[in-house]
Amino acid sequence: MRHQIKLPRVGDTTQTALISEWTIAVGEVVEVGTPLAMVETDKVTVEVPSPVAGTVVEQVAAVGDEVDVGAAICVIES
Repeated sequence: MRHQIKLPRVGDTTQTALISEWTIAVGEVVEVGTPLAMVETDKVTVEVPSPVAGTVVEQVAAVGDEVDVGAAICVIES
């Protein structure tokens, strides 16, 4: 089953975040909680953990992309 991993809310008023780094690559196997990416807002840098276990099959957003909260950032196949 494919899971679209979406950018979570990283602050009360934050609507977008910048993908600053991918900590995984396409083809890597991840567990629940594995850091997928680092994202930056105007106030903080946080890691986005995987909500599911599986294999990363696609990175939808690239480093440097500004992504809306709730938008897909990668796809994991379980």
